[in-house]
Amino acid sequence: MDGFIGLVKQFNNIVSGPILLPLLAGTGFFLTIGYRFMTQRRIPYAFKMMWRGRRKNNEAGDISPFNALMTAMSATVGTGNIAGVATAIFFGGPGALFWMWLIALAGMATKFSEAVLAVRFRERDSLGNYIGGPMYYIRDGLGKKWKWLAFLFAGFGMFAGFGIGNTVQSNSVADAMSHTFGIDPILTGIVTAVLVGLVLLGGIKRIGEVAGRLVPFMAICYFAAGLLILVLNCSEIPSAIALIVESAFTPVSAAGGFAGASVWAAMRFGIARGIFSNEAGMGSSPIAHATAKTDSAPRQGTIAMLGVFLDTIVICTITGLVIIITGAWQSGKNGAAMSAVAFENALPGVGQYIVSIGLALFALTTIIGWSFYSEKCTQYLFGVRAITPFRMIWVLLIPVGTLPFIDLGALWLVADTLNALMAIPNLIALLLLSPVLFKIAREYWADVDAGEKARTEKGETEAAQ
Repeated sequence: MDGFIGLVKQFNNIVSGPILLPLLAGTGFFLTIGYRFMTQRRIPYAFKMMWRGRRKNNEAGDISPFNALMTAMSATVGTGNIAGVATAIFFGGPGALFWMWLIALAGMATKFSEAVLAVRFRERDSLGNYIGGPMYYIRDGLGKKWKWLAFLFAGFGMFAGFGIGNTVQSNSVADAMSHTFGIDPILTGIVTAVLVGLVLLGGIKRIGEVAGRLVPFMAICYFAAGLLILVLNCSEIPSAIALIVESAFTPVSAAGGFAGASVWAAMRFGIARGIFSNEAGMGSSPIAHATAKTDSAPRQGTIAMLGVFLDTIVICTITGLVIIITGAWQSGKNGAAMSAVAFENALPGVGQYIVSIGLALFALTTIIGWSFYSEKCTQYLFGVRAITPFRMIWVLLIPVGTLPFIDLGALWLVADTLNALMAIPNLIALLLLSPVLFKIAREYWADVDAGEKARTEKGETEAAQ
């Protein structure tokens, strides 16, 4: 077993480092330039579309555009927003947060592209549900000769979910509940399995409804707590931002419990943790966006790209600034423990509970969101008859992550490797289909601009009369 883990670790170091990170970042920047920075310039418009997406409509799809975004965010807003940010700062210093911001801005173009293709090439299964994602736009967008690549994506996605979206998440919930409230981890695992099972019984519509309520609630609560800390320490924010920017381009010396970090470490861990947090380019979230009730693929794309903005630019920034302002980054702690120290220092007596409950809720929603992703990958490979057995296995494996003899490090390693292997077929498809994407985007934004110009001229005419 140790030999196998060693081989996986070596393979993971190659795939997740020198291959995947440049490919993810390069694809994001290539698409950003191809869209002429439209995905960043249209953020206000995207928020307007997101809010409008809460309304009921008669367009094709299974769930509202807003709930599709919340389903996607239920999987992305997770341990990466609390533990992942802290890990990036632990290894890369405060400058890692700057590189998280940069890769998130580029990732908005990637996420926009994924959602556009997901809606463009989606189809209905034999049960009447809308399905889509990388396996479909690889197969149908690139042609039959690329079916093998679609098959590889679906296979990697099916297995990756059981690690990164199931057992490691249930372990995070159990660990948070055990350390803060003294609840037995196995009991937490069983309760989590029951809750997830009840949600999965209702399929995508139930998942969308739960995500549409739970994700905004937990994100707003965590954001409010972090914002309160920043308001109480507002005088420290300018110096914290200055430290982040300076550390992004200058090595940081060891101080307190911080071992020091190079510029390369800040860049590497900032980019890696940013991608892990928002999943732009991984090919997971377009599976959720394919179910949205919409007749416009690019309109759903504008909503989808907000997932990256809200996940990294907003929530991860809150965590990072709190860690830096409170000095927790020099505590020697790592992961969720560092975030807990930061919040507890700022809000004594309640800070650790905010982190623990937030971590538990984030991990719970990740289990729900990833269950849908892995289920659709399984369905692509084996058909609708595989849905019920998949859901049963998914729920039964949730408590396994809480067992004391499980090697969580090995699970993370295998899951990270499979996650990286998911991304590669997806990124290849995005690059090959980029001419189609650029054409769709140009036509859409031209129509939007024409419509806004017409409304403005009409308003001016009416005002003149």
